[in-house]
Amino acid sequence: MLNIVLHEPEMPANTGNIGRTCVAAGARLHLIEPLGFSLNEKMLKRAGLDYWDKLDVSVYDDYSDFLAKNPGAKIYMATTKAHQTYAEVSYEDDCYIMFGKESAGIPEEILVDNEDTCIRIPMIGDIRSLNLSNSVAIVLYEALRQENFASMNCEGHLHRLDWKE
Repeated sequence: MLNIVLHEPEMPANTGNIGRTCVAAGARLHLIEPLGFSLNEKMLKRAGLDYWDKLDVSVYDDYSDFLAKNPGAKIYMATTKAHQTYAEVSYEDDCYIMFGKESAGIPEEILVDNEDTCIRIPMIGDIRSLNLSNSVAIVLYEALRQENFASMNCEGHLHRLDWKE
């Protein structure tokens, strides 16, 4: 199972959207405190819709607590500062993909110790970064694509009509 890690997320709507994406993708969500919101916040629940209760989520006191409770974890760190893109790595089934807070990303003190597993999403121009929930979806679904979307429903069905043959 893939794991999404949010390091000190600040916006409840982003975290709610990411939680919903994790449920749809069969991924676990790991939240590293401090959070910029309460887990009971209305915006979090609204963005997560009625999926939040189906989410496998863990909360950690800080980055050290996360590392202690997930020893040996292979962690890919999404940052605009990385040398390699998210599509240039092969994701292991039980890897962790970490994203930083909306205003600052993952602290550079963490990045410098993990240079080989830092990944980035290419962008043009002077764009500083993409929205956090969009970034998570892009990288998570690349990891799922590499696994050929194993155990996922890959067929679409219309609600009222049938597809023409």
